[in-house]
Amino acid sequence: MPNQPISGNDLARFAGPQTFMRLPEADSPEGLDVAFLGIPMDIGTSWRSGTRFGPKQIRAESAMIRPYNIQTGAAPFDSLQMADMGDVSINTFSLADSLKIIEAAYDRLMEYPLVPATMGGDHSLTLPILRSIAKRHGPVALVHVDAHADVNDEMFGERETHGTVFRRAYEEGLIVPELVFQIGLRGTGYTAEDFTEAQGWGFNMTQAHELWHQPLTGLGQDIVKAIGDHPTYLTYDIDSLDPAYAPGTGTPEIGGLTTPQAMQLIRALRGLSIVGFDMVEVSPMYDTSGNTALTAANLMFEILSILPGVRVR
Repeated sequence: MPNQPISGNDLARFAGPQTFMRLPEADSPEGLDVAFLGIPMDIGTSWRSGTRFGPKQIRAESAMIRPYNIQTGAAPFDSLQMADMGDVSINTFSLADSLKIIEAAYDRLMEYPLVPATMGGDHSLTLPILRSIAKRHGPVALVHVDAHADVNDEMFGERETHGTVFRRAYEEGLIVPELVFQIGLRGTGYTAEDFTEAQGWGFNMTQAHELWHQPLTGLGQDIVKAIGDHPTYLTYDIDSLDPAYAPGTGTPEIGGLTTPQAMQLIRALRGLSIVGFDMVEVSPMYDTSGNTALTAANLMFEILSILPGVRVR
């Protein structure tokens, strides 16, 4: 029997290990299908800091989640072996060094046939993860749910930040441009052409206003059809949600997705060959209720429920 989260009927939810869903800790990735890691980092941010506390808070709020997806019938913990491998030891004073540390840590993970499930941390962490993922799987398809396209050339003269990730990934050949789907984009820009360059590379962009009051099941199904069985990385920025649902983030934008839309989209992505995913930009001090981290943890559970190999009851 694969590892199971500690039941709330066996040990109170406010007690027990501080791991994702109170899963066992693991020192080695050997034998795992899914490895949870935290990257407590916010030195790549450009507005509000605090995402260094994201992994700790996501883990804390995840204690509320039970192991069966009653609505979809998915039983991820009956299907896959999972454990929490703790946090990557970044250099909190150097973003450049931290990105190298992250890449090296994930290079070691990629020696094993597992799916890394990452809790962030600011979005700059996705670039070194993609560098490692591409070494094993080649250029991947990308589903990127976010308020921001993160395709700036540089920010304050820096080329590796949370706002430049997917330009660097494109330039380095880590992703297949025609199989990049960016969903939930919105807000103001520096120029009228902020998105058009990346569309010229082949990126598929869906702005949030196009999705207002609309179910997202069809969009998710269209993405699955377009990507097919190509290895896919899913990166989920919590600021894709409207601040009414997720105020605890570093760069909030009004007019975003709702939590039901987020769940619809993820559930509709079943069938993708997901080789890794992350949940980023949770900044707990801007949400004293803990609701943003609770939402992030639940959306991670929804992603677990659509991973390849997960049985549906």
